[in-house]
Amino acid sequence: MPAVAVLLGALALFALGYRYYSVYLAKRVYQLDPAFVTPAHAYQDGVDYLPTNKHIVFAHHFISVAGAAPIVGPAIAVFWGWGPALLWVVLGTIFASGAHDFGSIVVSVRHKGRSIGTLASDVISARARVMFLLIIFFLVTMVNAVFAVVIAGLFIANPASVLPVLVTVPLAIGVGQVVYRRRTAALIPSVIALVVVYACIPLGQMVPITVDPIANAFGVDASVVWMVLLFAYTFFASRLPVWMLLQPRDYINQHQMLMALVVIMLGVVVGMDAIEAPAFRGGLPEDSPSIFPLLFITIACGAVSGFHSLVASGTTSKQLDKETDARYVGYLSSLGEGTLAVCSILACTAGIMVFSANQDLTWNQLYVDWETASGGAGGRFVQGVAGFAGNLGVPESVGLVFASVVVVSFAATTLDTAVRLQRYTIQEISTIVADRAREGGGVHRLFTFLARNITVATLIAVALPLALALVPGDFALGTLWQLFGTTNQLTAGLALSVIAVWVTKRGRNPIVILVPLVFLVAMTSWALVIQLVNFVGAEDPLQRFVLAPLDAAIFALSLWMTVEAAIALRRAFLARRAGAVEESPKTEGDAPVETAAEGADDGA
Repeated sequence: MPAVAVLLGALALFALGYRYYSVYLAKRVYQLDPAFVTPAHAYQDGVDYLPTNKHIVFAHHFISVAGAAPIVGPAIAVFWGWGPALLWVVLGTIFASGAHDFGSIVVSVRHKGRSIGTLASDVISARARVMFLLIIFFLVTMVNAVFAVVIAGLFIANPASVLPVLVTVPLAIGVGQVVYRRRTAALIPSVIALVVVYACIPLGQMVPITVDPIANAFGVDASVVWMVLLFAYTFFASRLPVWMLLQPRDYINQHQMLMALVVIMLGVVVGMDAIEAPAFRGGLPEDSPSIFPLLFITIACGAVSGFHSLVASGTTSKQLDKETDARYVGYLSSLGEGTLAVCSILACTAGIMVFSANQDLTWNQLYVDWETASGGAGGRFVQGVAGFAGNLGVPESVGLVFASVVVVSFAATTLDTAVRLQRYTIQEISTIVADRAREGGGVHRLFTFLARNITVATLIAVALPLALALVPGDFALGTLWQLFGTTNQLTAGLALSVIAVWVTKRGRNPIVILVPLVFLVAMTSWALVIQLVNFVGAEDPLQRFVLAPLDAAIFALSLWMTVEAAIALRRAFLARRAGAVEESPKTEGDAPVETAAEGADDGA
């Protein structure tokens, strides 16, 4: 099968989805109102709430959700063949991810920019908020751990990429100062910054940066040093105002994303490479996991991802200038991430063979078993992109650094956003515990302090995933990826349940939300049971005594949350039959409820 035919077919379907299906969602399901006063205007504070041009908000949302996961997940899933992976990416993006991301933004905007966990309390029940927040807590911890391992691995494999990635931070801060201090457009400054980043690639090749001396001095692996440095960086970066680093770097990375997609697509067209992998792989090696249900949780980001609802309701909804921008930001970002996932599939089934031509390797040797497939996915994408770049005359060494910079930049942006969101989550959970504890008691004072102290909450947000990432062996990128994907898809299903109840209460047809909701809950519950059995029976004590209890806790929370959502959905249907239809206000009236992002006292 020619890779170009797969690429063009997927892009055509995505275009149809945006042209017709997103319009249907906007007009008939979410009923966007251009006159609605968004939280960005109602509660503007210059830190979290800030009315922002829709293109910049799109850049933030797109780059925050399009991290390493839509690259790594498909790169692993082609183990079962590229056909099932492609079908899930295309159909999931159009009918599940688009509705999920779009709806999460709209519902949050209509509820004062509150997070999806808090919205569970407003829309479903008070108990649902606590359960949802706990699931989010587990999810974001695993997201940060997995992405840190991916970045550390790429830095070690491609030390020439370190310098171009490092210079992105001061360049982004400079762009933020120019754009927001001088009130100028972001396009030209961010393009100039990207040119400087790419100009540093040859310099990075001349001066590759490693942490080997530090690692040797302390007697640890280089990956440990990189992960410690990464989380130290995110501790500070996640506390800066969004306009200072988050937004400008997202805008730079949006151009970088487009550049990467252009290189891949042009490489596909110019090279006219054939897909070497089987469409549906038969005769899988022994002990290979079943395609059902694990395909649908291995590819999370890139088809549908619960992490998107955290970004949509945690930061994106607070920056939306007009409610009608939600379609452009939410649905189009999903299509962008789906496109990246398609490119990952092609890189690992066609581009990788261009790169490996001189090494006399076959695709089956690269995907000889599940452990190999899950352990080196990020590296194979980088090599596949280098293969496509080679079709355009780019030297292999430059292509490897370019692709590595792309992956690391996306993953690092997600780390920044995820640590910020985890801080919000920790402070929201602490607020709930403090409110329910006896006033004046030790528990009340402890959690009140945690709810208001940004420094301590951020320390916890970085310490937990760092501890998980430092577990020795292939724990994070192999076994942990499955649990991460399952929790991620479960969160997507729960976010869809909030959207479905909200839509039903307003007298609109929720069927387009309910179909992906039921599918995701079924797949994730099935996967959690399979994984629990495997973890309990594993010889590895880490799986038996760490992942097994974690899996069981997530499964119990998911069952409870599903029951709560079903009850709320039934009440909404009964109320609609009785003619009781809720309507959202035209403007935001009172101040938002104080949560993690608002009114927190640093106390440092």
